[in-house]
Parts: sequence; C-alpha cells; structure tokens
Amino acid sequence: MQKLFCFIGIIALFILYSPQTHAQTVEFFGNPSSAISSGAIVPEGKKMFWSSGIVADAADSSAQVGTYGRFGNTKTQALSILKKLQAALNKQKLSFKDVLFLRVYIAPDMFQNNKFDFQGWFDAYAQYFGTKENPIKPCRSTIGVAALVQPDKCIEIELVAVY
Repeated sequence: MQKLFCFIGIIALFILYSPQTHAQTVEFFGNPSSAISSGAIVPEGKKMFWSSGIVADAADSSAQVGTYGRFGNTKTQALSILKKLQAALNKQKLSFKDVLFLRVYIAPDMFQNNKFDFQGWFDAYAQYFGTKENPIKPCRSTIGVAALVQPDKCIEIELVAVY
C-alpha cells in the first residue's frame, strides 16, 4: 500500500510540475524592481502578433500642421500610440497582458530645443505596464534616433505579443 501511495504521489508531482503544464505561459525574468523584464521565454507552439512601427494620431486635429499643438509632446504622443496598440490587440483578442516586447524609437522634440524626452515615454509606459491592473513588464528597447519620418513626431513604437 505504501508503494501505491508513493507511486500516486510521483504521478501527481509529474502532472503538476511537467513542462507541458508550465509551458503554457510566457516566463519573464530580470530584476523585480525594474520597470522592464531582462528577457522572456516563449513556450513552444505559441502564436505571436507583431505590429509595425506606430506613430501618434493628432492630439488636436484643428491645430495647424507643423505646430506643437498638433501632436503634443512625447508623453502625449506615446499615450496616443498605446491606445492605438491597445485597440489593435483587442481586435486580435489580446491585451497588454499578452505583450512580450516593445521597441521604442524616440526622436528629439523640435519644439523643446531638440531634446530627447525619455521621461515622457517612461511616464506613459507606467500607466499601462507594471501596474496593479497589468503587472506584466515586457522586455523593451528604447532607442534615441536622429529623426522620424515626420519632424513633429517624437516617438514610434513596435509591439510583439504572444497568444
């Protein structure tokens, strides 16, 4: 009888801790106090969603083209992009909880003495990731670039999510 219970216990442990059971979710790793993950492991057989680089919609479509009011600062543009990405994910039955990776390009803000506003991006990001509602902290690269295609755009974001 003792051998039977031992055998059942081993089978139960195998089922509970088998790679197939735990391989159903993406595993993120890195410093828990960081706003981003250092890396991630995607389980075999998972489908992925990739976006192209997305830029902001006009913050004020009545503002004259080429003025600061048209698209706003980096944070305003980042929030616009994140809302567009959220809508794209929703159409695919995904959410920001499914995001694996973000690649972010930040250009100097021509209306702010051509300074990079990384903090504006970080502040927008913090509203959607690593929160109580969405504890996921995806892997991320934030890259300063000389310019984007439109001079009044300061940020472009690419996204990868896992089903």
